[in-house]
Amino acid sequence: MNESRKKIISLRDVSVRYDGDAAIEGVSLDIFEDDFLGVIGPNGGGKTTLIKAILGAVPHSGEIEIDSSLRRGNHFKIGYMPQVSQFDMRFPISIEEVVLSGLQTERGFFGRYTSKDKAAARQLLEQMGIADLAKRPIGEVSGGQMQRALLCRAIISEPKLLILDEPTNFVDNRFEHEFYAMVQQLSKQMAIVIVSHDLGTITSVVKSIICVNRHVHRHDSNILTEEQLRNYDCPIQIVSHGHIPHTVLEHHTGDGCHNHR
Repeated sequence: MNESRKKIISLRDVSVRYDGDAAIEGVSLDIFEDDFLGVIGPNGGGKTTLIKAILGAVPHSGEIEIDSSLRRGNHFKIGYMPQVSQFDMRFPISIEEVVLSGLQTERGFFGRYTSKDKAAARQLLEQMGIADLAKRPIGEVSGGQMQRALLCRAIISEPKLLILDEPTNFVDNRFEHEFYAMVQQLSKQMAIVIVSHDLGTITSVVKSIICVNRHVHRHDSNILTEEQLRNYDCPIQIVSHGHIPHTVLEHHTGDGCHNHR
């Protein structure tokens, strides 16, 4: 089935080591242009390391091939939304400037943003419901408001691949629902990879699952059984509340933590 779909990123035998210890090891994985992937796994299992390897942010062995359709000149058409905790909220920058920084690779570090750029940023902020915060310093906004700004930043360059790392850590339940609805709409325009511990929700929106626990297993469905998780060596527990049509798993023994929904 996958042979008829266009690969945009291919990893072959990719490993990343920190101080000699393997964070991910021997990873072979294809990402396709119509993918909507959820990345799950225990804390410390290598989820964020996998993302950093794809982004070229950490040294690695093995091969990572990026299709020409993801290239725009010397840049890649990849949008990335990091965790809020990776940002220094004391940095003197406004919400609008955060969003515009998503164009930095195209405009250059000292590039000037055009009126069209600023209009695009304002439109995205309006869609997120935080246009009134455009000029406010990031140190004066909530974690949830910052998350919305970071999503704007990730998509302002109109990427072909959007990578989201724990995107709903700091949002309330109302916006979480809105966020996933927006992401589902975006998935019609671009490939999306979401790293999340929120299994009950993530498996209800994505198309496929990647289980990461040093090794990586792709599961081409959003429904996982307890036996499959064991086979993937992915010690995760799903606890679902409400009408989420997914398996509720019993307690797992072994290494790794348990995530709850």
